[in-house]
Amino acid sequence: QVQFVESGGGLVQPGGSLRLSCAASGSIFRFYAMGWYRQAPGKQRELVAVITSGGSTNYADSVKGRFTISRDNAKNTVYLQMNSLKPEDTAVYYCYADLPERRYWGQGTQVTVSS
Repeated sequence: QVQFVESGGGLVQPGGSLRLSCAASGSIFRFYAMGWYRQAPGKQRELVAVITSGGSTNYADSVKGRFTISRDNAKNTVYLQMNSLKPEDTAVYYCYADLPERRYWGQGTQVTVSS
């Protein structure tokens, strides 16, 4: 059974930093792209960042230069380092993995940026 354990969300002041983690069950995930989406209240879910099995990355324009996605295949874990956070980054963040049969999702972790 595919499972993800997300952690690292919370409340942070504008300009602060957080690091999200998403640990996947099973070593199979090292062969596939993984990433993060986010969904703010009343808005559609949007792609934040993606990393391929080979380590290539892509980011939404709104987070370029502030967020960094990385992965540790030995730990079956993908990370999202978020710096210079803004109130508009407030959302539930979901990790995902694109396996051949379908996309799998984590349960989501809340990030709130507020003073």
